[in-house]
Amino acid sequence: MAKASERRAEVVLLRINTPGGLNSSMREIIADVLASPVPVVGYVAPSGAHAASAGTYILYATHIAAMAPGTNIGAATPVQIGGPLPGLPSGTPDKGSKDKKDGDQQSEPKDPSKDQFKDAMTAKVTNDAVAFIRSLAELRGRNADWAEKAVREAATLSANGALQSHAIELVARDQAELLRQLDGRVVEVAGGKTQRLATKDAVVEAIDPGWISRFLAVITDPNVAFILLMVGIYGLIFEFMSPGAVAPGVVGAICLLIGLYALNLLPINYAGLALMLVGIVLLTVEAFNPTVVIGLGGIIAFVLGALMLFRVEAPGYHLSWWVIGTTAAVFAGFALVVLGSLRRAARAPERVGAQAMRGLPAEVLDWSGSEGHVFAHGERWQARGAETFKPGETVEVANVVDLTLLIRRAPARTGEGGTS
Repeated sequence: MAKASERRAEVVLLRINTPGGLNSSMREIIADVLASPVPVVGYVAPSGAHAASAGTYILYATHIAAMAPGTNIGAATPVQIGGPLPGLPSGTPDKGSKDKKDGDQQSEPKDPSKDQFKDAMTAKVTNDAVAFIRSLAELRGRNADWAEKAVREAATLSANGALQSHAIELVARDQAELLRQLDGRVVEVAGGKTQRLATKDAVVEAIDPGWISRFLAVITDPNVAFILLMVGIYGLIFEFMSPGAVAPGVVGAICLLIGLYALNLLPINYAGLALMLVGIVLLTVEAFNPTVVIGLGGIIAFVLGALMLFRVEAPGYHLSWWVIGTTAAVFAGFALVVLGSLRRAARAPERVGAQAMRGLPAEVLDWSGSEGHVFAHGERWQARGAETFKPGETVEVANVVDLTLLIRRAPARTGEGGTS
């Protein structure tokens, strides 16, 4: 809208397709629409789109409201999203109670005082929303009674139903038809000025979201945030188990931070998050101490935590069963195979250093008194021993002290050939 004002555009066409959003964000958008010196046309499109929840309020705020066939609006009942922080009662009017999202149903323990407080908060929030949407309807001359019904009863309307109920002004199949219908209409913009629209042959300039907005839209998808969180956690676990690998630690840290940032923007249930972490810990323990029971418990805790992670019933805030199942299977396999391999590698005998030299055969090169030189492991070594050996004799490495081998006479091995 700022660009439209700078370029003296004829109209701003706001294409809407949303399940809703935060109350604070919705009010910011509506404030910009109401203060815009350029007429704003809300258009719910394409067919199959909807302007639910906050989208209904935004559509009601626009100077002209239009919908494509096969779209719908309504279900504008505000509800609280997200679970309270541990130790806080569910009804505490913290920041979470300010940001509302449609469709959330909360299940709280039966407590008369809490239920009474919750009912009071619900009535307060609902009445505020009703007053707000009625004021928008009266400002734009639209059906205020249906708008109130959309808030109190979550009522919805199709495109034709909205037109007949005077909730919108136009139904247009596409953008070209919409521009033809807009041509010649008179609207009142900020400051009380009236403007006649001339859109019949207008040149349309599309303004797409910037890369930051697109990036945030991707990572705040609950499924993407969930996957990022899991990749981050297991990347760090792999790095701690295999120091020096670098790549898993770097990728894990980046994914974990992005995932945590996304979760901060989403309504999460801390009990679900705790269950997921318990599941990850149990799967890690299973890798080091296979018992089956611990691993099974880890998978169950992980899946239940993932199902409880988001406390919103509205569209767009669900984790896909495929994502949960695939992630649980992949990371269970990761814990059992990769971490198990690291555990076995950590317990395996050393292949370098003093431990690796013990018991190896060595050939005496020269000997004088109690010391001399031997050839072992492809190298010439200084050696000491309590016995006297002859050049060419095969001995056995007993230990390594600094850079000197302590040798002893090799035990007799019948039926074996030479040492290779």
